[in-house]
Amino acid sequence: MKQKLRSEINLEDTWDLTVIYKNHEEFFSDLKEFETEILKISDYKGRLLESAKTLLEFLELSDKLERKLYKLYYYAHLNFDVDTTNSKSLELSVKVSNLMTKYSSLLAFVDPELLKGNFKIIEKYLKEEEKLKKYKFNLEKLYRYKKHTLSEVEENMLSTLSEALSSSSEIYESLTDSDLTFGSIVVDGKKQEFTESNYSTFIESSDRNLRKKAFNILYKTYSKYIHTITNTFRFNIETNSKIAKLKHYNSSIEASLFHDNIDLSVYDNLVKTVNDNLDALYDYYDLKKEVLNLDKLHLYDIYTPMVGDVSKKYTFDEAREIVLNGLSILGNDYREKLKKAFNERYIDIYNNKGKRSGAYSSGFYDTNPYILLNFEGNYSDVTTLAHELGHSMHTMYSCLNNPYNTSSYQIFVAEVASTVNELLLLKHLLKETNEKEEKLFLLNKLLELFKGTIFRQTMFAEFEKNMYESHEKEIVLTSDYLSDEYYKLVKKYFGPRVSCDKLIKYEWMRIPHFYYNFYVYKYAIGLSAACKIVHDIETLGQEAIDKYINFLKTGGSMYPSDELLVCDVDISSPKFIEDAILMFKEVIREFREISRK
Repeated sequence: MKQKLRSEINLEDTWDLTVIYKNHEEFFSDLKEFETEILKISDYKGRLLESAKTLLEFLELSDKLERKLYKLYYYAHLNFDVDTTNSKSLELSVKVSNLMTKYSSLLAFVDPELLKGNFKIIEKYLKEEEKLKKYKFNLEKLYRYKKHTLSEVEENMLSTLSEALSSSSEIYESLTDSDLTFGSIVVDGKKQEFTESNYSTFIESSDRNLRKKAFNILYKTYSKYIHTITNTFRFNIETNSKIAKLKHYNSSIEASLFHDNIDLSVYDNLVKTVNDNLDALYDYYDLKKEVLNLDKLHLYDIYTPMVGDVSKKYTFDEAREIVLNGLSILGNDYREKLKKAFNERYIDIYNNKGKRSGAYSSGFYDTNPYILLNFEGNYSDVTTLAHELGHSMHTMYSCLNNPYNTSSYQIFVAEVASTVNELLLLKHLLKETNEKEEKLFLLNKLLELFKGTIFRQTMFAEFEKNMYESHEKEIVLTSDYLSDEYYKLVKKYFGPRVSCDKLIKYEWMRIPHFYYNFYVYKYAIGLSAACKIVHDIETLGQEAIDKYINFLKTGGSMYPSDELLVCDVDISSPKFIEDAILMFKEVIREFREISRK
């Protein structure tokens, strides 16, 4: 079916950006004004710590300017994403991008200048000026970096070299997104182009020969680029390790976890706890082998769904009601905020020519928490709606309950709220249906979520940490070493009863998150935390709901670990991960029991 043009989409099915700016003219007027206003920043250079009054003036000015800048940014980026073919929207986006660069450059003196002083000066100013107290947490976070901040000259040098220092990931992205080609694959006697994006279609096919063929094409192609990707991976590790050492961190992982104030024991607890419970994952693969009726489960079999797609189609109105009902357990206030998202056009629903693919939630203090969808009416579109609404509700609660400077929550906790919504929706749908195939379909979705998030992401996290530690022990990260070490982990995580095809040793080459520097563990922590929250909501009722809503309200006013303690999730303990794995085991048991009836 031919894609609609943006102009052909019904207005009520698009998000309402007029609440940000009524029109482009108003946007350009604010942009012009901002270009003049940001010059005031320079008036404070060399003066930030001269008095409590001066520091307060600067911080309030910074907030005011930043709010205006982000208002410009969100209007531009949201306009552009719904129609990337629109030259006017492109112009808005480019102008704001240039302005952000200029603003960042003007602020370059701020952190080094503040960090030249002692935090005792800040403590003195906090006592002298009552209005400064709302910035206490922001200033405390900044001064944590004092011992890891170099001289102004050195920091400027690193800043100047930032593009070159990130070249490994840039080269990797260019290679894998643009230059790497896979040729073609024959499906039902017809030749089709094979790409990284359509690989999932082939590897999930019910045709086992097609799955095997696709698996072999993918990894044999990657193996041809092993020397280039080994170099990008190794140089990325070397760069991060050297910068960490320059900035007086004990290790690269400590440097990466420092921003969220996460202790290394949290990372190690995750890896150890998952390793101690791999029997649950082995049981899952035994179940899959049984359901697929295979003598031996190969790695090209593991993505094949254990149950056929329940071919229901949903209108957006039906999806809306399913989500509202599924999340009604969170109370009237949460439900009313959800209704605002639907009734006040926070959501851009349908695909059109030039619209960005996928889905996201995007917004800040002075905008609505908008949601971009490409709704086609599939089951996955319904869960995506619930997921993105989780992010938007988190943003709404954060912004309504905090001053601007502490309203933005960290990425570390971002996936918790979205996953809580997904889990609540799935559990609601399971209660609502008596159909065997639909129950199995939903249980299978839960199993895939656990397998792909807690176990797979932890395997990636373990590999990444192992490779950094190998580098720090001066082991040369050759292509053979990287592939062999990855293969050892694969065999450990899949267990003795899965046939670990040798080509899987090249899988590390296609994981872009290895260039995000110790990021993947957050996915596993986030789902485990969400499982604990959902379990408490189901068993403790209002007490747990209130704690969860209070967690959403914390915004960026605390460190992530402290925010999660608000809803009784202690990430310093392995128990919440163990409990999540117990939930996984229970879903396996339930699936096996129903499927055998």
